[in-house]
Amino acid sequence: MRKVVLISLAVFSLLSCATKKEIIYFQDSDSLNNTEIQKAFEPIIEPNDILHISISSFDDSLVAPFNKEKFAENNANADNLALQGYLVNSEGNINFPVLGAIAVAGKSRSEIENLLRTKLMEYITDVVVDVRILNFKVTILGEVANPGVYTIRNERVTVPEALGLAGDLTDDGNRNNISIIREENGKRIVTKLDLTTSDVFTSNFFFLKQNDVIYVEPSLRGVKKSGFIPDIPALLSLVTVVLSAVIIITR
Repeated sequence: MRKVVLISLAVFSLLSCATKKEIIYFQDSDSLNNTEIQKAFEPIIEPNDILHISISSFDDSLVAPFNKEKFAENNANADNLALQGYLVNSEGNINFPVLGAIAVAGKSRSEIENLLRTKLMEYITDVVVDVRILNFKVTILGEVANPGVYTIRNERVTVPEALGLAGDLTDDGNRNNISIIREENGKRIVTKLDLTTSDVFTSNFFFLKQNDVIYVEPSLRGVKKSGFIPDIPALLSLVTVVLSAVIIITR
């Protein structure tokens, strides 16, 4: 019986340990040395995006008809910013002052800036156009320290950066199977990323788009914790108590 207890303790001790391959990120990171960094990424505008468009010129009176009313600085909360923005309708257009309907869906910010600049130069020779996405956000769920919806200000965020915003994965997060759910061209696309390899850096999903969802599923240990016996240490304690009782009774 004592041998059974010792063997059980050894087995459960091994089961309660996580291996290096399950925990460490980017284990083949040496392969990334001197690789080219993608710098030209820009999100593509989609229906239901809200755009902030600022038109400026040396003469403010010339651009006044093309700018929405600005709220006071102390009232510049999210709701007011949304009111200042231009909603991309289901047809992919925005309704711009004087110019009317402008097709923007499927274009990048810089393409929209160039398009508006060309149209506005008929009215203002020194026009400057700046376009930003007001509702750029990603949702992070599952085994992370702080799940939630995160607003991204610079419109350029990677998977590691987003997970960092959420406080990183918990010890029970499955680093081998991170789901990215994306809506693109009217379809929902799901892909899986493995954070233990450097392949994530070359994935088309490395840069996140607005409204992407990241889901971190639990590891086997995390799944076991949600059961009747919460985790391996608790299970080990229970088995030890039972076997100890059996030893005492059989004596």
